[in-house]
Amino acid sequence: MPNVEELKRLITVKAIFCSQLCTAWLLYNKYMVNTVGSYVNKHWHKNLISIKQQFTITDTQHSLLVGSMLGDGTMWMGKGAVNANYKVEQGLQQKDYVYWKYRILKPLVLTEPKISYRYAEDGSKYEKSWWFRTMRHPLLTTMYNKFYRSDGYRTGRKIVPTNIIEDLDELALTVWIMDDGSYSRKAIDISTYSFSLDEIVILQKALEKKFGVVMKYHRDRDKGLRMYASHPETLKLISIIRKYIIPTMMYKIGLRNPVTTDPKGEIR
Repeated sequence: MPNVEELKRLITVKAIFCSQLCTAWLLYNKYMVNTVGSYVNKHWHKNLISIKQQFTITDTQHSLLVGSMLGDGTMWMGKGAVNANYKVEQGLQQKDYVYWKYRILKPLVLTEPKISYRYAEDGSKYEKSWWFRTMRHPLLTTMYNKFYRSDGYRTGRKIVPTNIIEDLDELALTVWIMDDGSYSRKAIDISTYSFSLDEIVILQKALEKKFGVVMKYHRDRDKGLRMYASHPETLKLISIIRKYIIPTMMYKIGLRNPVTTDPKGEIR
């Protein structure tokens, strides 16, 4: 028969085991891990569970999201939400670009892109932009946590991760340029107004180390910092991303639109 000390030890071990078992049971009821590493939780509509379980982020989708996080794309948690979603919104003239993104992300999108409307002061309705939004998913939450400093449930300031060089490939760079780049006087510049000087430096180092492209920056009045490449560096940049640029976005790298003008295009 065990002595008093042995009984105390057995009781303590049993208590710890019961505590761990209860914790595991609570976690099981909240999240159920499937074979692709995503999670089923009580907030998922039953008709979407199989779709979300099967979803994985491909390399192409990942590159698009990374480039878009540096550019115009937004992610949102929302009040009471467990996971983030991703939203694309571009001007009316960028319909082809919106649909290009939609086709890549279609496995996680329930409805095709739509036109967003606004109302003028006189009450008249007018078309403003094309947009679509993905479903919420834990894999998108991982990216959200990487690219945002959130304020509670509100979407906070977008940031540049210190290890962005690991995610910045040619397609991501192309999406970034198509989102926020412009071409003028034989040079490409990129709107980086939301990023701090330290983050601009991180991007500069990543571009030079990964692609051999040197970009500088300047302050654009009171808007913030804007990155730019000299003409020789712009030619390097174009040689890297040209094969990914969709036809209607050729103007972003100084080329004519081959759909509506010269099929070969030309550098202005």
